[in-house]
Amino acid sequence: MRVRVLGTAAGGGLPQWNCGCRSCLHARETGQWRTQDCLAVSGDDATWFLVNAAPDLRTQLLTTPELQPPPGTRRTPIAGVLLSTAELDHALGLVTLREAEQLRLYATAAVHRALEPVTGMISAYTDLRQEVVTGELELPGGLTARATGVGEKRPRYAAGLAGRDWVVAYRFTDTATGRSLVYAPCLPDWNAAFAEVVDGADVVLLDGTFFTEDELTRTSGRDRPARSMGHLPVCASLPEIARRPRTRFMFTHLNNTNPLAHPDSPELAEVHAAGAGVAADGQLVELR
Repeated sequence: MRVRVLGTAAGGGLPQWNCGCRSCLHARETGQWRTQDCLAVSGDDATWFLVNAAPDLRTQLLTTPELQPPPGTRRTPIAGVLLSTAELDHALGLVTLREAEQLRLYATAAVHRALEPVTGMISAYTDLRQEVVTGELELPGGLTARATGVGEKRPRYAAGLAGRDWVVAYRFTDTATGRSLVYAPCLPDWNAAFAEVVDGADVVLLDGTFFTEDELTRTSGRDRPARSMGHLPVCASLPEIARRPRTRFMFTHLNNTNPLAHPDSPELAEVHAAGAGVAADGQLVELR
């Protein structure tokens, strides 16, 4: 299995276009930008699946060699998209894929319903096949994907909609080798169900939106604790990570307020001391 980390920032990216905070200023000055969270995974290096579709998707695709069309063609190695939420920073990039001849979209029933205005537009341009995610999926190219509900936080625009499993984590397994990767960019709680998801996994890409519970409150003055926004703070995940030294953990979906974006921050040193790391845009993870 090969995994390409396409983007590692939370909604708005780093720098965020309308923000002049310390992190955004540093990113502008150094050119150390992070695009919004997205992943590409393949079991055979020929058939690729996107996990989430960030608004930055066009730039991400153009800078990823594995996702380029063969010379002289209009074909794409992208066979489909799996969504972990219906949040705008995870779904608006679907519009970029409207030129595809065919596109499979995997999501829970609640997420499909919330995105009907977007998928309705896309289906006018391409052959859109929508698949409801329930449990384990067999994907072309030698992969399985098991979706586990981890949260019920609806996007603001879908506040009035009913449904369950608004947030899922995916566990991808290579059917030939048994190696596995978990992708959980939005995780409200490390409960027993999620502990089962990560049990025995080789690599886990984990919610790194905020380092502390009150990070956004301290930096913006708005009373928005991390858990109230559906994100377990990094500091609360570190003890769980330390208890699982055989699994490689990397944080992704970093908000622009998160000090983990700074290579010299004491918070990053704390993450490294727990045996974890921070994913980078464009990073390749191979599980053989």
